[in-house]
Formats: sequence, structure tokens, C-alpha cells
Amino acid sequence: MTTTSPDLWHHYGRTRATADRTVPERIHWTWGQDSGPGAEVLGDITGRCVGDLGAGAGRHAAHLAVHHDPARVDAVDASAAQYAMAVDLYGHLTSRLRLVHADVTAHLRAKESRYDVLYSLFGAADFTDPRALLPAAAAALRLGGLLVIATLAHYPSGEAAEADVVHADIPAKGPDGEPATMRRWVLQEHVWTKVCDEAGLTRVSIDVLPGPGSGPRLADTLLVRAYRSRAREDSPTHRPEREIPRVRGT
Repeated sequence: MTTTSPDLWHHYGRTRATADRTVPERIHWTWGQDSGPGAEVLGDITGRCVGDLGAGAGRHAAHLAVHHDPARVDAVDASAAQYAMAVDLYGHLTSRLRLVHADVTAHLRAKESRYDVLYSLFGAADFTDPRALLPAAAAALRLGGLLVIATLAHYPSGEAAEADVVHADIPAKGPDGEPATMRRWVLQEHVWTKVCDEAGLTRVSIDVLPGPGSGPRLADTLLVRAYRSRAREDSPTHRPEREIPRVRGT
């Protein structure tokens, strides 16, 4: 008998998709999605091939495709529900936006040296073991290509990020509302630097973007940037070490 895991992203973004079907005029890299730098973080992507890793409903990818003249933006997400939502919202933007329903790491492994820029805006880099994702991303970048990650600087509860590559189990809901958990990696700056280096990425820089002064979304953001500045001799395929998860609330 074959069983499939429930789509834990089934409910995410549905209320907004009903009320707002527009292409965003701007994207933000902060946790609150309301301040901080915009698309300029990616550099000039005119004529470039860009990949959004864990694109969700595709809003950020749609913004880049419409407003920044790339050759193509691939919006990749493993959730069938999120992919269907993205197709409904932005499936008409086929000239520069390609919506891809796939496991992000597997997709990257099949796209060696295809991308000029890859980014994860609270996307796949938060919910995939970086010891598997980052080597695949490095291999999928062309030499000189840029990887940008926006991720939590600490847990929204205020608890410190992890000092090693350890995931937390956080609450989630299945399609029928049944309780579940999903993995999330909330790592300290030096840990991101280490896993980027181990993946073959260089020139790693990390900025801390402060959260808003008040309100429910107070977490700071780590903005991680790294480049594929050298050829990799090893395969992007990597088997993460076994780890003991920590259980967290949202």
C-alpha cells in the first residue's frame, strides 16, 4: 500500500489569495514582509535566470518576472496546494514566469549550472536540511552565481537560534485541519556561514534586519548572501547526518 504525506501547506495564503490577486509592486526581505530592502538585494537580474526556492503562491517570483525583466523566473514548490494557488493567480505570466511543482532539492540537482540567482525568502531554506539543500543550490548556480536566503534570526518566541544544524518540530495543520508537525531550521549566523562554506559557496555575508518595533511578528531576519565562486568536484547529492530534533512552538 502506498501512502502520501499530508500537504501541510494546504491552508497557507488562501485568505489573501481570495482578496488579493495582484502582482506585488514590491517585495520585502523582513519577517514582517513590510519593511527593509527590496529586489535590489538580488542585484541586476535583467536577462538572468532566477529560481525562487519554496515559492508558495508565487507572489515574489511574479513581482520579479513583471517588474525586473529577467530571462526567466522558476517558482519551485513541493506543495500541490501552493502550486495550484500559484497557477490560479499567476499562470498567465508565462512569458517570464515558470511555475514548477517539485521537491526543491531534487529540482536543483537536475539543473546543474542553470541559474544566475537563487533565493529563498522564508521558503525552502527554512524547511529543508541545509546540508542537502545548499550543495544542490551551489551546483545549480553558474560560476559567479548568487544565493540569497532570508530566514529567522531567532524563534518568534524570542528563544535563541540553534548553535548547530538542528531542526525544530513546529505545529502545523493537514488539509482536514488535523494537527501535525513540520521541521524548521532556525540557525545562528556562524552556522549558516559554516554550511554555506561546506556546500562550496564563498564570499558569505550576513546582515541582520530588525523586526518591527511592535506587533505580533517581532522576529529579526538574517539575510544571507553567498556565491558560487569555484567549481565543485563532488556531487551535490548529500546524506545529512542523523540528528535529534527539538520541539518548539510557533
